[in-house]
Amino acid sequence: MKALIVDDERLARSELKRLLEAHPEIQVAAEAANAEEAEILIESLKPDLLFLDVQMPGRNGFQLLESLESVPAVIFVTAFDEYALRAFEVSAVDYLMKPVAPERLAAALQRLTKRTASEPDESAETASPPALPAQQQIFIRDGERCWFIRLAEITLVESEGNYSRLYFGQNQPLIPRSLSYLEARLDPQIFFRANRKHIVNLRAIQQITPAVDGGYELKLAAGQVVEMSRRRAQEFREKMSL
Repeated sequence: MKALIVDDERLARSELKRLLEAHPEIQVAAEAANAEEAEILIESLKPDLLFLDVQMPGRNGFQLLESLESVPAVIFVTAFDEYALRAFEVSAVDYLMKPVAPERLAAALQRLTKRTASEPDESAETASPPALPAQQQIFIRDGERCWFIRLAEITLVESEGNYSRLYFGQNQPLIPRSLSYLEARLDPQIFFRANRKHIVNLRAIQQITPAVDGGYELKLAAGQVVEMSRRRAQEFREKMSL
């Protein structure tokens, strides 16, 4: 598994690399001292795992994750315990306190292995069929509840790891499909990838407000508010222009 260590402290990076020598299944591909360096390395190396500090010069660890289109597995490594709850809200594998104890690192990597084994296999999704028309009816099941709806009724798709939550009417079922897979199946004339976590139904957008970072804030008919990243905003303007 290819890993990237992101920490502004050189000694902390070196110590973590030393501890990881006991885990040959983890290959440290590179190191980054800040979010800017990390973003470039993530784009080029496409690591499977980030060992991520929270407080760094410039953008912090959470802001880095928000800027990514596709997020690897994350193990936070930090000297501050007050961010633990937020770390698990972004589906972090674990939250390690500095100095990292070897047994805690081993437990975190074991948790990562279990999570990877339990996630849906996306290998069958890589060669996905062509996009379906918006009027296509589909069957959805979440636990004991089932629906039979047209794709056009879906107003928002939200990523939750390798699963996705669909929003239509008052319903929010969770299905075992990744956002990338659904993006390939949904009609691009109707659905648009607004950021790394959301696909929006263009017909459901009620209001568009420019954001200070060059992106947009989208308000949907059902009341949800979605932030469109600057990168996607440029693509959106090109797509919607005459």
